[in-house]
Parts: sequence; structure tokens; C-alpha cells
Amino acid sequence: MNRFPAARAKRPLAMTGALAAAVTLAACGGGDATGTGEPAGPPQAGGTLRYGLSSAPTCSDPAQSSTNQTIYVTRQIVDSLVDQDPDSGQLRPWLADTWSVSQDAKQFTFHLKDGVTFSDGTPLTADSVRRNLDSIVALGGVKAPLAASYLAGYAGSTVLDPRTVRVDFAAPNAQFLQATSTPQLGIQSDATVAKAADDRCLGTNIGSGPFTYAEWKQSASATLTKRAGYAWGSAVFATQGEAHLDKIVFTVVPESGVRTGSLASGQLDVVSDALPQDIPQIEGGGGRVQFTANPGIPFGLQANVTRGPLRDPAVRAALVAAINRKELVDTVLGPQFKPASSVLASRTPGYVDLSARVKYDPDAAKKQLEQAGWAPGADGIRVKDGQRLSAGVIFAPVFAANQPILELTQQQLRAVGFDLRLEPLSVAESTVRQNAKDFDFNYYNSTRADGDILRTTFAVDQRNLNARGPAAPLDALLSQQLAATDPAARSRIIGDAQTAVLDQGLWIPTIELSQAIGVGKAVAGVKFEASARLQFHDTWLKR
Repeated sequence: MNRFPAARAKRPLAMTGALAAAVTLAACGGGDATGTGEPAGPPQAGGTLRYGLSSAPTCSDPAQSSTNQTIYVTRQIVDSLVDQDPDSGQLRPWLADTWSVSQDAKQFTFHLKDGVTFSDGTPLTADSVRRNLDSIVALGGVKAPLAASYLAGYAGSTVLDPRTVRVDFAAPNAQFLQATSTPQLGIQSDATVAKAADDRCLGTNIGSGPFTYAEWKQSASATLTKRAGYAWGSAVFATQGEAHLDKIVFTVVPESGVRTGSLASGQLDVVSDALPQDIPQIEGGGGRVQFTANPGIPFGLQANVTRGPLRDPAVRAALVAAINRKELVDTVLGPQFKPASSVLASRTPGYVDLSARVKYDPDAAKKQLEQAGWAPGADGIRVKDGQRLSAGVIFAPVFAANQPILELTQQQLRAVGFDLRLEPLSVAESTVRQNAKDFDFNYYNSTRADGDILRTTFAVDQRNLNARGPAAPLDALLSQQLAATDPAARSRIIGDAQTAVLDQGLWIPTIELSQAIGVGKAVAGVKFEASARLQFHDTWLKR
């Protein structure tokens, strides 16, 4: 479990209302699967960390980042207004040393630290924050879906003085304070946010973070260098001041076996997506596997409810019972992963255990399908009115186990008479198909340490990949949680929303994602942030 000594803010936090208490994560932030530990002793300065990504970063702009592999890179170049402690869930100072929230959760006022500069030498000001938020609204939900969703109802920002900015919303937006801790709302320079969306993806982004871009090769590599003079780190960081590493070199190594072999042989220092079968080789080379459970939406099948058999709610309900989630974990993954038991992962604030309903019961699945008029065909696949019980699923290789999990899911669904067709795509192809809603099922997960991720995933006025129309009570619940400034009341509403999503068959959960990274024997201080993304400020190499 990662521990972060508390760092003192310059001034006491000025927060109002129960919302200011922030949220508490449902579990601890991380662990070490092998138990071998990491190098001891005071951190050593210098050296280059060589990191093997499992898939290519898609864009150098944190605001447009969506995949974990991309965020591992972009998180390092920007600071956020606040940070979220991965153990307690408490919000801590970062670029803002104090903040306040109005009782109706419509106004958020941030007082910025003095002396912060971007890597081009320009100062961080309240107007910089305003320009960043305005630019995200301009990017919109297609280019920056996560960032834009956090700013729903944004009415503008007002500069009160050079270091104080007030952010206003047309309606209550209780999730916004936590959203300011995400990399998508990380603050970039005025010159960067003035660029067109595509130009912000070319590795020229200027932030105030502990690292800067030295090189960006699309779909191949990214090199970051230490920011000299960095002195305004998050209160969550273990140490203050500059990062320990001189440089981080990210390279794309899609093959799991190659990543593991490169780590064991010392060609790489850290690698993504270390699977259970990789652990003996990693440990044999003196390394270890660190992991943390992702909060947010677990992996699952999101149905386009306008397509073929998926228009039938009985079909969607039956598929929930047809999947053996424990078998998915035991066969493909390992003990650091969990079967999904709700439409939120168990580490998410507001999670409700719905395992009594998200359970494997193939007989019940068959009965539901038969009652809905789907009869077994000659090849075992059910048929109704001449239509086969069949649907495709699009997915991208953002997690190494996606294909084997879906192959096993395909077998499980076939056993109840459902034909699941696998359609693997690149990240870019998947994004195009999602935006066009050109799919039957979309398989993915989404990470965030706040239950508002239900709104950004399922609300009819957000991306709405279910392609559904308005529905009670879900739409009302997703709106009501934004106005709930009492954490307990908000959690109850989020719990009801999980049940409503499941009732409507909008998400068929499979497994909860864990980030599992292989770490070499000379590496210390690799930390997971609250949303299970990596933060390298405290990382160092023992030489």
C-alpha cells in the first residue's frame, strides 16, 4: 500500500459545506504482488527511467487524453488545481493552496500559490485557469470527452485578482472540485491552450509540471525531462522540490512477452500490464509487480439499444446472468483482479454491491431468453422471428487481457444461445466507431475516483453511447447527485443510479480493472494517484 506523508499547505483550507469534506475511496491505493519490496534508503537524484507502454499514446494533450497508457505520459507535464490522496480520498493543495465552494455547488473559488511558472517561463495566473477551462469547452465532447463532461453547465470563470479565480456553473455541479484533480483539467500555458485541438497533440504542450516534453514520436515514443526549479508540488507528494529523475523515456512495446523479457533483462525499468503469468519471470530478474484497483466503471459491454436483438431489454438482462465473472478472473487474470459486482468498481466512492443481481446463473439466462421468445436454432444460437441472437462487440487493445477475456465471454454466451462476434480495432478506429455509435456492443472501462462517472457514461445528454432516449428514474438521479452537497446523500443517489443502470440493461459488467506494472529491482517510488494513473515525481533509481 502506498503511503504519502502529509505536507502542510501554506494556509488552512477554506472550504464550505459538507461537500468540502471530499470523498473517501473505498479501498487502499496499491500493493506489491510479489512482496519483494523496493530499494531502501534516501532517494537518489539523476538517471533515466525507461518505461515500456503496452499501447501507443494517442495525444500529448492531457485535456484530450483518455487511455491509461496516454495518461501515464501526459500526467507528468501538468499540475492540477488540487490533488486527491489515493489512500484517504481527501482533496489536498496543489496549484491552489486554498479553495471554497458555495453552498449550492454552483461557485468554486481557487486561490493560487505564488511563484508558479510554466516551463516557458510565463507565470501561472488566475487568467491562465480561466483560459484553460474556456479552451476545454471549445474543444468539446468529441475531442475532449472526459474533460468536457466535467464542465457540464460551465457558465464562465471570473478573475477576482491575479491569484484568485471563481468558476461558475449554471446549475449545481458537486463533482467539479474532485474533477480539478484529474489530468484532463491539468493547467497548461496560455500559448498551449490557444492552439487548435490537433496542434495540441504534437508534443509541444507547455505545463507547470515536474517534467517537460523533450521529444514526441506519435505511436512510437515520448521523452520527458526534469523541470529545473520545480518547487510547487502536490501536498500528496512524498518529497517536495524537483523530481528525482533526469529523464523518462516511454517506448511502445505491444507484446506482453517482449515487455516482460525486456524488464527481466534490464533493458526496461518499468512496464505496463504485467499479467499473472509474467510474475515469475519479473521476480526472477529481481523485480516486482505493483498494482492498484481502478475506481470508476469496471470493464463491461455497453449496448447500443437501437441495434438488432439488443433492443430487447430481456436479452440485455439475460446476458448479465450468462457471464461467469469468476471464471474470467481465475482463467485470464489473477488474484489482484476482481469480478465486477456493480456498474461501479468497488473502490469508487458511492459504490453499491449488486452482486446478488450481477451473478452467474445460466439457467436463469436461458429461461429469460425463452420467455422473451428466443428459441434455440439448429446450431444452438437462438432465433426469434427469423433473427439470430447475435451481436458484435468492438474493443481496442488498451488492456492486454481484453481479447482473451472477450474470447472466454464469447464461449460463455454461446452456452446460453447468444453469438458474440469479436471486432478488435485500433484505438483510433474504436473512437471513430464510438462517436458514430456504429456498434452493437462497445467493450471498455473508464477510470475516475468519483461516482459522477455514472453521469458522464450514461446520461442522455452526455456521450450516451447506449443511444437511448430519456428514461426515469435514471436521468433524474444523475442530475440530482450533482446538486447533493452532503456526501452521504450524494452516495445514496449514486447507489440508486447504479441500480437504475443495471435495471435498464445499459451496462453488462465483466471484471474490475487493476493497474499491474512490472518494476525493476533498481526502481523506487513509483506511485499510483487516486485514479490509478502513475505519478513519477517521487520515483528514483538506485545506482
